[in-house]
Amino acid sequence: MPQSQSSTSISMARARPAPRMRALPLTVGWSADRHGTGRPTDRPHGDHLHGDHLRGDQLGGDLLHGDRRREEHRHGTHLDGGGRHRAAVDTEQQDARGEWLRFAPVQPLFRALAAQRLAVLAYHGVTDHRSFGAQLDRLQRLATPVSLDAVLQAVTERRPLPPRSVLVTFDDADRSVLTHALPALDARGIPATAFVISELIGTERPFWWHEADFLARHGGRARSLDCGHPSQLLRRLKAMPDPDRRRSLHELRVSADRRPPRQEQLTPADLLALRDGGVAIGNHTQGHPCLGRCDDDTVRAEITGAHEALTRWLGEPPIAFAYPDGGHDVRAETVLQELGYRLGFLSDHRLGPRLPSHPLQISRLQVDSTTSTRRFDTILSGLEPAYRRWRRQAVA
Repeated sequence: MPQSQSSTSISMARARPAPRMRALPLTVGWSADRHGTGRPTDRPHGDHLHGDHLRGDQLGGDLLHGDRRREEHRHGTHLDGGGRHRAAVDTEQQDARGEWLRFAPVQPLFRALAAQRLAVLAYHGVTDHRSFGAQLDRLQRLATPVSLDAVLQAVTERRPLPPRSVLVTFDDADRSVLTHALPALDARGIPATAFVISELIGTERPFWWHEADFLARHGGRARSLDCGHPSQLLRRLKAMPDPDRRRSLHELRVSADRRPPRQEQLTPADLLALRDGGVAIGNHTQGHPCLGRCDDDTVRAEITGAHEALTRWLGEPPIAFAYPDGGHDVRAETVLQELGYRLGFLSDHRLGPRLPSHPLQISRLQVDSTTSTRRFDTILSGLEPAYRRWRRQAVA
């Protein structure tokens, strides 16, 4: 797929009164790095959102992205007490925030700073192809879409990517990446990368977090999950050591009244079709555990097992990895280095430098196919992520 090169000019916000807002300190989130670009300054060691599950797949209350809940509504999740799906409320709140942030006085500054940063967008499937198409059109006008190979070349040659570079990625790689994302990307000549859970390829098994929610809502019980609100289900499962998580899932399966509906997954042939269409394929482990809750042997087995399967299906080894749950794991990085991986991606909702300083720890921005274009702009500029970090600090 040809790489799209769009104009690098950024339009300023239209002249209109900006909504009143509490002043956002300009020192929050940015300072000059050695390349003269902005970089986050409020990032403590290990600070991340574990964003890979802060999304619509999370069928519960442990969510920061309300619009991702709207995606789960399309897959049939529970309603709140008033009968109105919480996704609609949260989506309105999130998009309303993006509306006024777009016209905030500091937005032009953040846009200018973002021009010297790398934006890696992390999606989880596409449920609204029209909104997704509008986002891609936005990228063509305001950014320079780049491929995984271009990022690798920049790292190899130690040469920064072009200004306003954006890489589109997908985690988990459900079938919507093939049926919805690929046609939209191909029509615009925009490359992308999909990170695959290998043990689901060629099956009709649901993602384990979908399965757990369904089973719990249909009578499933587990000894470690018999207290607390149902919305805490995924939070509790993720917090468990991996053997306990697997045991709890087994208990849910044997005690539930119904089996979860089948979910058609990508096949090895689909992976080849994606790659031929300009979507690079990366490793997202065998079964998507929380690596931080796994022992050393499980971390190695999850990465190497997926690596071997992808190499067999693709005829070549993958060179990129996305950490399940979005957080960096030192043991995982060691295995990746041994296997020859060149790029690794977090889900920390941040922009990164145009020349990644830690190629196996590249930041990504959490986005969603249903996100409004105005909020999409504030995410792409880095203002919305900086505001969220500032807001958490202000509340703490």
